[in-house]
This record gives sequence, structure tokens and C-alpha cells, in this order.
Amino acid sequence: MLVRDGDRTVMTMASDFQGDLKEFAVVIPVPTFLKREQIHVGDKALVDHLDAYSAPRLVEYHDPNPCVMTMYDRRTMSMAAAPAAEAAARRIRSLGVTIEAQYTVGEYDIVLLSAEQSTGLETWLRENGYRIPAGASTVLASYLKQNMRFFVARVNLAEQTKLGFSYLRPLQIAYESPKFMLPIRLGMVNANGPQDMFVYALTRKGRVETTNYRTAKLPSNLDVPVYLKDQAEFARFYKAMFARQVEEEQRNVLFLEYAWDMQWCDPCAADPLSNDELRRLGVYWADSSTGAPANVFVTRLHVRYDNAHFPEDLVFQETADRTNFQGRYVLRHAWSGPDTCAQAAAYRQGLTQRREEEASTLARLTGWSLADIRKRMGLTIAAAAPARVPAWWDRLWKN
Repeated sequence: MLVRDGDRTVMTMASDFQGDLKEFAVVIPVPTFLKREQIHVGDKALVDHLDAYSAPRLVEYHDPNPCVMTMYDRRTMSMAAAPAAEAAARRIRSLGVTIEAQYTVGEYDIVLLSAEQSTGLETWLRENGYRIPAGASTVLASYLKQNMRFFVARVNLAEQTKLGFSYLRPLQIAYESPKFMLPIRLGMVNANGPQDMFVYALTRKGRVETTNYRTAKLPSNLDVPVYLKDQAEFARFYKAMFARQVEEEQRNVLFLEYAWDMQWCDPCAADPLSNDELRRLGVYWADSSTGAPANVFVTRLHVRYDNAHFPEDLVFQETADRTNFQGRYVLRHAWSGPDTCAQAAAYRQGLTQRREEEASTLARLTGWSLADIRKRMGLTIAAAAPARVPAWWDRLWKN
């Protein structure tokens, strides 16, 4: 882990070591002389916390009953609505906005909207407490022209399942140098094959990237089969997905897994680190006396390296880019109720295609057998190959 501000660097080195600890040794080149006071044994729990906070994660959504809105509409025809509800209904109709579905799932309050014109949609969003930047109607209009709906969510921050790793107690060193780099070549001398390393960079300005190797984003925000909810399955998926990305990028790229301002999260995979924790990691500008969140931008990089593909040490630079990014994979649980409305039939018809797309996405990300994935998902051959829709010429010459 690297804390960087100007020429000041605090490096925390946490090693995932297997074997007899008597055989463990670490040799790290540093750019300057170190006094005893510049060397410290850190707290493993702090690194674990930062790891959990920034780890790739699963999010879950549950499909609503597609018949609920139909049943609700029928009830409103026979029952008088409360005055407040009537006023809200009149207001939303006057704006040309339709609430097609609303439900709460996990950490989000979700509303699915459609609209006739962008200014009405923007007005409704503002009136209902959503923070919309000035001039948003122009952007909204471009989506309305494509007949798109709007999936709107309010975040309810909550702790998420943490992906943990095992580490030794970390060593920390603090020094000043114009060199912002991480030496890796020495560690490859006696390595048995490629090594994995996570780099956590904490800075004031923005995202950190390498200057002598390319930094690429991992695939993210993709729907995957719900059986990956099992933590062992998700770990297996992530390892396979990362390995495939390494090969596709010719094994000489660092991958961005997380980039975020630690003053907030959307949502938090784990609680943000406190100012006290950040200071113990080396963020010397974090003031634990005021309680105000420190200005800290977190970058998490993952690299698999060897001599052949990483002949140079990693050289970094801090950028002004504060764009948020996280490795995020979506589980969508199907609705399985008994209702038989027309919307339910249409929903079930589309569900098979959605599951097939999830299976294809997983196969593409990991290189796993599509047939094996479909078997795990319980997809049948019949479901995979829907009946061919007759073409117009099929009806021309019937015997």
C-alpha cells in the first residue's frame, strides 16, 4: 500500500506467505536512507479493512411481481385514494411521468420511470429529493428519444459481505523522495512463476496509474448467474475472470479494481476507514480530532507479473481523475410467484433469454464451458433453442 503526497511516501508491505515463517524474508529496495524512526510494524486489521472496503463485489436485486401494478390499477378504479395520493398522482400525470415499478431491495430504494418529455422528468426527480445537476434535461431528452426508461435509485448505505485475504503483520516505512515507484524486480528472482500483487494507493488529488505500463479497467457492472452468490463460487469466478483478462491483455497490464473518494461510497462494501485508521496507515493529513472525513482518494490495482512481461519496476503518477469505479457483478433473482396476468406471461418468456445472456456472459468472462454453466443454472436444451419464428415466405406455398 502506498500513501503519497508531494514527495512524501508511506509504504505498507503486507505479504501473503505460505510455509514455515522461519523461511520468510522480504527485500525491498527503497529510494533513501531510513532511520529507525522511519520503520514501523503495522496492524494487519487496517490492511484487511482497506481490502474489504475496495474489493470486487456482488450486488443482488429481486425481480418484482409483474402483476402488482396491474392489480393496483384495478383496485384504484374501485376505491377512493387518499387526498395526498390523489394530489401526487395528479402532479405526476401533469409532468408526463409514469412510475412503472417501485420497490426496495438490499441497499437501494428503486423506482422505474418512463416520461413523455425531459423537463417533466427532471422536475419530478428534483421534487422527490433526487440531486440532478443543472441542465440535465438535455441529457435526459437524448434517452427519451430512444424510448428508454430510467432506473433511479437512492442509496441506503450498509455493510456488505467482505472478501478477505490472509496476511502477515505488515511492515511500514516512511520516506521522502521524488520517485513514486514500487520495486518488483527483486522479488521475481526466486519466484516460482507469476506473482499476484494488490496495490492500494491513497492520495489527495485523484486516481493513481502507472507511467511505464498500461492500466486497464476490469469488466464490471455485468449480470451473472445467481449461483455465484456462494462465496466459494464467486471467488472461483473472480480468479478465472482475472486470469482470462491477464491473457487477453498480453500479461503486461495493471488492472484497476477500485477508484473512489473515501468521503462517501455507493454503496459501501465495508465501512470507510476512519481518520484514525487512515493516519495509522500513513495518511498524515487525516485529522482525527475534528471528525471531518479526510480528503483521501483510494486506488486499488491488481497485477500478475513475471520477469518476461514486467522487466521494469512500477512507476506511478497521481492524476486529477476522480472518476469513480468499482468491480461490481450483479445477481438478479427471478420472481417465481403463481400469478397469471399477461405481464407475468411476458415476464416468464423474457426470463429464459435473460438467463441465457447471463450464462454467455459468464462463459465469455471466464472461458468456462457454456454447457457446464447452463447445467449449473438448470437451463434445458429446449429453453436454449426457442422455436424458430416462421418467415413470411413460409406461408406462400403450403401443400
